[in-house]
Amino acid sequence: MLALVNPARGIARRGKPPPPPPSSSSSRSAAPRIANAVARSAPPARRRARLAALARPFPVGEDAASKSASDASAPTTPNPPAPPAPPAARRRVRARDFRHPLDQQNTQLLRAVPGLSQITKSLVTPVAEQMLVLEQISTSVLVGPKQLPHVHKLVLDAASVLDIDPPQLYIRQSSQPNAYTLAISGREPVIVVHTALVELMTAAELQAVIAHEMGHLKCDHGVWLTVANLLTLGAEIAPLMPAFVVDNFRDGLMRWVRAAELSCDRAALLVAGDPRVVVSVLMKLSGGCPKLSGQLNVDAFLDQARRYDDESSSPLGWYLRNAQTRQLTHPLPVARAREIDEWSRSEEFARLGIEPAPTPEELELWSPEAA
Repeated sequence: MLALVNPARGIARRGKPPPPPPSSSSSRSAAPRIANAVARSAPPARRRARLAALARPFPVGEDAASKSASDASAPTTPNPPAPPAPPAARRRVRARDFRHPLDQQNTQLLRAVPGLSQITKSLVTPVAEQMLVLEQISTSVLVGPKQLPHVHKLVLDAASVLDIDPPQLYIRQSSQPNAYTLAISGREPVIVVHTALVELMTAAELQAVIAHEMGHLKCDHGVWLTVANLLTLGAEIAPLMPAFVVDNFRDGLMRWVRAAELSCDRAALLVAGDPRVVVSVLMKLSGGCPKLSGQLNVDAFLDQARRYDDESSSPLGWYLRNAQTRQLTHPLPVARAREIDEWSRSEEFARLGIEPAPTPEELELWSPEAA
């Protein structure tokens, strides 16, 4: 799940504003500086490869046989110049590279809950799984090469960065900005994104949302996440279960879900490459709307997150903070923003060598030929 309040991208990246145009007397001395700035702005090799993959059109209505036949009958043309050497292979991302310590800790605690397997079996039944599959097919739009192909490219690119098989993505009509993941045994995983969330996000932010959901798959949150989604959708735990077992399970599951979300925010950052994109998603889910989304300020929201930390640092504040979050399915947005901002500055993140994802402006300026 993304959150009861979440998504975003296309935020301006950090950097100084461009200098004013040089005067005629200083234009000659400014030329070397301008040339150096242009050279530094060129995307690196791995980034150019992602740009090329995202910009490349999908073949439509042509199979391999017809393509080969048309190629054979076409007049011969000079061979194009050899493509540039492929970029150095990116180190494969492992779940342990970005899993949040609270996720690891609460996973161990949840496994120790008595009656866990029985409760899971009572909820994730073949009937429930089939119901979920039919629900998505009948009420949502499946994204693919011929259906919203630009969104499908975002899915493929995010899956490539996280080194997982691309899941199915469904767009569902809803006024609630939300996204969630369904991992059903024996079936391809499903990610569902609501239309209200799509309307709220830029392309980069939408990809960060999709990458967040893929983080659940990368971290193998699987069955427990599906159980949490079923409970959120109103499923009832078997009535024969003792009440104290059910309550203990719910508390442990919600605590685990909140910790798992922190890991998935990190997965979103791995794909976005820019913490401001992920923070913008959280900010828009907190108080964004299509009319105001372009006016929100990421730095001001981070200042707000730090103020919340200061206000809740006292013993009373700590108690109220825990009471506030105990029944939530997600950590508070300000806490998530602060977490992802701090991790983006850590040595742990720097060692992964993550490059920023292509921006919409770069997609317009760079083509497969330019790569």
